[in-house]
Amino acid sequence: MGHGIQFATIRLIVITLVVTTQIYLFLRIWQAIRSSFRSNRFKSVATVMVGLAILLLFFANRYIALKPIPWADPPLEAQVILFYLPAVWGFASIFSALILFVIQIVAGMGRMVVRIFRSPISQSASAPVDLERRHLFQVGVGGLATAPFIISGYGAIFSSKAFKVRELTLTFGLPLRIIQLTDIHAGIYMRRQELRRLADQVIALQPDLLALTGDYISNSMEFLPSCVEEMARIRARYGTFASLGNHEHWYGEVNAIKAIFSQYNVPLLVNTHKLIHTEHGALAVAGIDDLRSGRPDLHAALNGLDSTVPTILLSHRPEIFPLAAANGIPLTLSGHYHGGQIKLNLPGGDISLATFMTSYPEGPYRIDRSHLYVSSGIGTTFTPIRLNDPPEITVLNLTV
Repeated sequence: MGHGIQFATIRLIVITLVVTTQIYLFLRIWQAIRSSFRSNRFKSVATVMVGLAILLLFFANRYIALKPIPWADPPLEAQVILFYLPAVWGFASIFSALILFVIQIVAGMGRMVVRIFRSPISQSASAPVDLERRHLFQVGVGGLATAPFIISGYGAIFSSKAFKVRELTLTFGLPLRIIQLTDIHAGIYMRRQELRRLADQVIALQPDLLALTGDYISNSMEFLPSCVEEMARIRARYGTFASLGNHEHWYGEVNAIKAIFSQYNVPLLVNTHKLIHTEHGALAVAGIDDLRSGRPDLHAALNGLDSTVPTILLSHRPEIFPLAAANGIPLTLSGHYHGGQIKLNLPGGDISLATFMTSYPEGPYRIDRSHLYVSSGIGTTFTPIRLNDPPEITVLNLTV
């Protein structure tokens, strides 16, 4: 990903974490079942059922995250049970296991300290077990272990669907109102009805120009036509322009993708540019292929373009920015990292998975007179959960 930890390493770390936590949670639940006052038959059946449920949720989540699922409009019940439940379990189980592990360590250390400082006389006497106190402790631990599932469920069902408008003003060379959408990830977690609501919200913002910066699909080409059709409903004053992302290369074929964009009259800029004449003067919109999965060529994208014409560069990944600035491009629009999707606000600054992957995780950046904006994007990938990082409709008011 151009900086820090590589994608393959992160995926290996995540899979290892998930597998380890599934084993740990099963052992903790098994211990709780074994220590209950139920019959041996009940304990055996319950243990088998828990083990099967954990295995089913784990493999369902892994399959959903990695395999194309061309089910364009599943019923709500199927969506919740087959898709959201495994996804929420896969994410929340990591933090639930972490909470239980920390409590186990702290409780063990507490018992050790008590044994060390307890007098010999009291050690020889067996203190009665306070069953009410133990019960309250178990309820408290259960509540803490359940909290990640509640928070993750909120992040998947509500937070990930609450499109937030983020507006900022940048110097460009002529006045223009641009709306950028990126990382839509149309799929089982971003269906036609959400795309329609997104398009309606953008239409109400009345853009002069709509910039789409890649990753229109999650993991199936089945969803691309409806995504492009909804984006084509947005009639920006000077048009809509798009560039490719890595997911188009991973799950599609470039010529087929170009044909779909052409069908809906949306220019797909792959190492090329378009010249636009406005009432305030000419500007250019250039687009390059994905930096890692495609064949990007900034020189080709700018070929034949007058250097005095202010240019907007669409690049799915932001790492092109230093080169774009060296070529005098005043504005580069990117996405790809989703702002991390799950973000913590710490005294030293925000931290998310994206901060370990790139120097440009989200927001505005500047080199001399060149600006970069990295949007947090609309959709999600690998998990449908967003926390403290809402899906973003970016409004850029460009000034002279």
